[in-house]
Amino acid sequence: MANLKQVFKQLKKEKKRAQKELAGLEAALTAFGKLVGKRAARTQRKLSAAARKRISAAQKARWAKLRGR
Repeated sequence: MANLKQVFKQLKKEKKRAQKELAGLEAALTAFGKLVGKRAARTQRKLSAAARKRISAAQKARWAKLRGR
């Protein structure tokens, strides 16, 4: 019976240690998340319809040249 009490005490001790370790990991993840989340958002450039048409024509010409047409 004394052996079971020692096992129980050891398990409780291990549980406390694991909880402390998890708390430390949670704190690390929170700190890391704050560092990563502060990245500035990029704004997308807006192209005019004419610019998109020129880019499309140039790309089609490159593909046609590559295919040998």
